[in-house]
Amino acid sequence: MRIRAAAAMELPALQDIERAAGQAFRGIGMPEIADDEPFSLDELTGYRRAGRAWVAVGQNGRLVAYLVADLVDGNLHVEQVSVHPDSARRGVGRAMLEHAAGRAAAASMPALTLTAFTEVPWNAPYYERCGFRRLAEAEITPGLRELRRREAEHGLDRWPRVCMRRDL
Repeated sequence: MRIRAAAAMELPALQDIERAAGQAFRGIGMPEIADDEPFSLDELTGYRRAGRAWVAVGQNGRLVAYLVADLVDGNLHVEQVSVHPDSARRGVGRAMLEHAAGRAAAASMPALTLTAFTEVPWNAPYYERCGFRRLAEAEITPGLRELRRREAEHGLDRWPRVCMRRDL
């Protein structure tokens, strides 16, 4: 597997990966998440142009995962990381996170951040195994508070969520 910057012509494939990966939520009683539309092509283009959209390419040359990130309070914030179900449980997600961590460290950013569902095995519990920790209420930065507010407006607070950080 190789991780590299996403190309413009690949952006529709990122949407397909997210849709496929999202189906796992249906099996745990979260069909609204499974049915949620991925980022638009315009949004993905913005991440790509900012240099914060990466893909994992499998040995067969097919895209198997992607990660997009924002800058939030001086940290690299993992906005979305999705692995196609055909490539799940093979270390691809962890490799994507390591790539993002390397990019953030090279840019002298102190941490990776993200938000996650606390009770979904491939969310908060998984990220803890990848070196993230749950932030206490007093540790949540203004930018993360704003992200959580927008997530709540989008209906994500129907399920418990948490802000997480991995110091670099």
